Amino acid sequence: MRKNVLVPSISPWGVAEFPAPEQPMSRLVARGSGALSTTELLSVLFHGATGKTNPFELAAHAMGQAGSLRAISSMDAKEMSRSLGLPRRASAKVVAALELSRRFSEEEVCSAETLSGAEEAYRFLKPRLRDLPHEAFAVIFMNQKHGVLAYRELFRGSIHASSVHPREVVKAVLKENAAAVILAHNHPSGHVSPSPDDLRLTEEMKAVLQHLDVRVIDHLIVGGNGYFSFAREGLLNG
Repeated sequence: MRKNVLVPSISPWGVAEFPAPEQPMSRLVARGSGALSTTELLSVLFHGATGKTNPFELAAHAMGQAGSLRAISSMDAKEMSRSLGLPRRASAKVVAALELSRRFSEEEVCSAETLSGAEEAYRFLKPRLRDLPHEAFAVIFMNQKHGVLAYRELFRGSIHASSVHPREVVKAVLKENAAAVILAHNHPSGHVSPSPDDLRLTEEMKAVLQHLDVRVIDHLIVGGNGYFSFAREGLLNG
């Protein structure tokens, strides 16, 4: 006996429209988010934000243009609208959803008793730094027992000793009442080997913070190919 095949109707925009029970939002509620493709999940975000354009068609176009969620996550709302052709409200929804995901990751780490090592720090930093198109310098502020107090991105642009101002790092350390820090920055090139500027910056930050009795636990360089840990490589000894 031949099984019934669900044949979607064709919308005025030339793509398949799902019958009501099979629409992505309905399936998400009935079956859970895991039942939806990435494109369908995007179309749920776009619901009510695309004007007369079919949300699924727009989501498929955005994924086709970007190539991956990782590429989309590196864009701000203006770039999404410009590069992917998304309406402003749709772009804002995607940015908000991605930021909530990052904050969930941050909250998960901050709720842990301690940050136990470079691998855990990298899992925390990866969604925030790995795919940025520019360099950024950030700090994880920690208490005496290495519990996470806060995370802050302090500088953007070319990261070297002259562009990262120690006084701003000191002000942030005092504001958070931190006893220890993990320094971090990204390499948009994807390569994570430290440059001479990275080595000089690390030594300068370590020397400045020692005067406040604040320990530099590690300095992580995050890139598309993974990460580099100064502590793991023995570059924070002495």
